[in-house]
Amino acid sequence: MPRRLLHWTIALIAVLGCSYALLAQTGGSSAQSQSGAAKSAWQVPKTAWGEPDFSGMWEPKMPPSAREYAGYSFISHKDAVPLMTPWGKQQYLSTKPSWGPLATPDSTDMVNPTTGKEIGCFPTGVPRIWVHPFPTKIVQIPGVVYFLYEFNHFVREIYTHEGREHPKDEDPWWMGHSVGWWEGNTLVMDTVDFNDKTWIDRAGLPHSDQLHVIERVTRPEQNKLHVDITIDDPQAYTKTWSGFRELEFEPTWHITEMICEDNITFNDLKNQGKEQ
Repeated sequence: MPRRLLHWTIALIAVLGCSYALLAQTGGSSAQSQSGAAKSAWQVPKTAWGEPDFSGMWEPKMPPSAREYAGYSFISHKDAVPLMTPWGKQQYLSTKPSWGPLATPDSTDMVNPTTGKEIGCFPTGVPRIWVHPFPTKIVQIPGVVYFLYEFNHFVREIYTHEGREHPKDEDPWWMGHSVGWWEGNTLVMDTVDFNDKTWIDRAGLPHSDQLHVIERVTRPEQNKLHVDITIDDPQAYTKTWSGFRELEFEPTWHITEMICEDNITFNDLKNQGKEQ
């Protein structure tokens, strides 16, 4: 995807090369005042059945306040790593991710799905599905919102019928079980019933099968989608914590092919290459 990789690289350089504080101090010009007025006057479009319209292709973006490796997680709070329980810390220190403070040259994140979770063709889980640099297509019909992720072509089906609840005694899922509802112009998604085989993000933040995720999706501007994510997992973390992701509207894009091959034998192939 040369076009998307170039787009992503340019965005990354812009984020790392600019000071968010400096940008925040440049307000006051007439152009910015007009821009602010336009944003305040903007109204969320509605579907034919009256729900906020989030449909279309959306590309993930790094927010201006992101830390160096927050582009591959979504951490936006003051701590680089949220406070963990002893169990959570033990799980975290045993990971070998390719990104974040624990990343090492011999990271297994990319090659061994039994210890790393990156591209072993296993489902990524929620909220990690948001942190990959691949676009998402949103499709809406009355009572249902579909999230079609280009990454491994995962699909989430969010029913928004009033009164819908999580089933009792549900078997654990890689992506959890989600129910949704509308609060004004905000889509709220509540997800539970996870297994413990995924990470929170690409930096190896762990979770247990007690994980409870709440996502709040809004469209503050015509070309921007904002996702607030709240993590509650008493086995892994000492308190509830949150982060966010932002996506940009790409009306001319479409979902392209992505083929995932099982990498469980990659280490063996790599070692054979060294021996030759």
